[in-house]
Amino acid sequence: MSERKFVPQAELDRQFSICDQLKKEIEPRGLTFYVETFGCQMNVRDSETIKGILTNIGYGEAPDKEHADLILYNTCCVREHAEKRLMGNIGALKELKEANPGLIIGVCGCMMQQEGVAKKLLRRFPHVNLVFGTHVLHRLPEMLAHVFAGDRLAMTGEEDFAIAEGLPQLRDNPRSAFVNITFGCNNFCTYCIVPYVRGRERSRDPEAIRAEVAALCASGVTEITLLGQNVNSYANDLESGSFAELLSLLNDVPGLKRLRFMSSHPKDLNDDVIRAIRETDKVCHHVHLPVQSGSNAILRRMNRRYTREQYLEIIRKLREAVPDIEFTTDIIVGFPGETEEMFHETLSLVEEVGFAAAFTFAYSPRNGTPAARMEDQIPEDSKKRRLYELNDLQAQKTVENNQKYIGYTGELLVEGCDDRGTETMLYGKYQNFKMVYFPGDPSLLNRYVNVRVLRAERNSLIGEQIHG
Repeated sequence: MSERKFVPQAELDRQFSICDQLKKEIEPRGLTFYVETFGCQMNVRDSETIKGILTNIGYGEAPDKEHADLILYNTCCVREHAEKRLMGNIGALKELKEANPGLIIGVCGCMMQQEGVAKKLLRRFPHVNLVFGTHVLHRLPEMLAHVFAGDRLAMTGEEDFAIAEGLPQLRDNPRSAFVNITFGCNNFCTYCIVPYVRGRERSRDPEAIRAEVAALCASGVTEITLLGQNVNSYANDLESGSFAELLSLLNDVPGLKRLRFMSSHPKDLNDDVIRAIRETDKVCHHVHLPVQSGSNAILRRMNRRYTREQYLEIIRKLREAVPDIEFTTDIIVGFPGETEEMFHETLSLVEEVGFAAAFTFAYSPRNGTPAARMEDQIPEDSKKRRLYELNDLQAQKTVENNQKYIGYTGELLVEGCDDRGTETMLYGKYQNFKMVYFPGDPSLLNRYVNVRVLRAERNSLIGEQIHG
């Protein structure tokens, strides 16, 4: 069992004191910030903390980069495309900096935790003031104080994996919220850089998680999504407890209507978790269960530690226990050594499972991971062809999955509004994650309504609100 560390309250108090000092300077000037987030839900959750700290310092939120006094990019290092996009965006800020020399530009997140990246970025982009990693978010007030004093700063805290509780947060959605239950990852999949940049797995105490969920629900939040690189292994570093027990603990929080979680790792999704999903009334009937490949040979090379057969058995058990459950997944094609036969094993698994949706990727080497050094790298044209073929199959399965909902009526939480057509369309999800669009008034945003599905389109369901 690894030893968990927590940021001492005295250190948090010191940062809050710096907040108070900065606020006297920032708030009267009406300064604003703009945060752009790349990557996964964990990064989105980190950005909520960053926004909360900046609000405490006295900043307001700007509608766009052009009107901001502080611009911060929260980065992802999982995909090469995100890295290239980030570099282009940072370079484009040079003109804004020249027009407004007082503009503060910062870059943070997972990419900055990679060895040497932070200092390299400061050298490449002289107009960047601040670079910091995922483990030092609580020190943002201190870092900004240095920047206001004229310093250019790089702080990543490579060896500091302490948990900081009680940080402020600014969320965009008044009804739905992310809550971290673990940080880091112990799995070391050969293609993934997350364990190297976010550290080994650390679980939060269940009491702290429940207190955060209860406070959120008391403020009007009704839907909670529990976050972790692998939620199923929650509490492996604690003296007692499990993910299944956490689901049961949170199920009776007053005001909670829906409890979601992601992501699950197949090797740790056990019978206790399946039982908890079946027996709790708040836990949603949706599991995001990344399979990555349908080939046992590739799964071994990926260090996924389960087989195709074990994955399909989990699917079978969940469907038997919860008949209306829906599955989404992640799939990588073109992993080093993947033959055409192995790729077709992935296609046959997609055909067999019938995922509601899949997030699909062509393998992208990441420096520092074992897979990047493997022989038998797949040519780009082959990876692209396989990705197109997989996407075509999944599109067919999505259409088939959608068809079964025609005539179905259920409660959904209205999440947004689409005004691109001639009619205002609202959209939201049933509790099992199926998205539905329906005509309605924007006043219904963030409310629960009953919607009946009228027809299924290629990627979505179209319905009508049912009154009474």
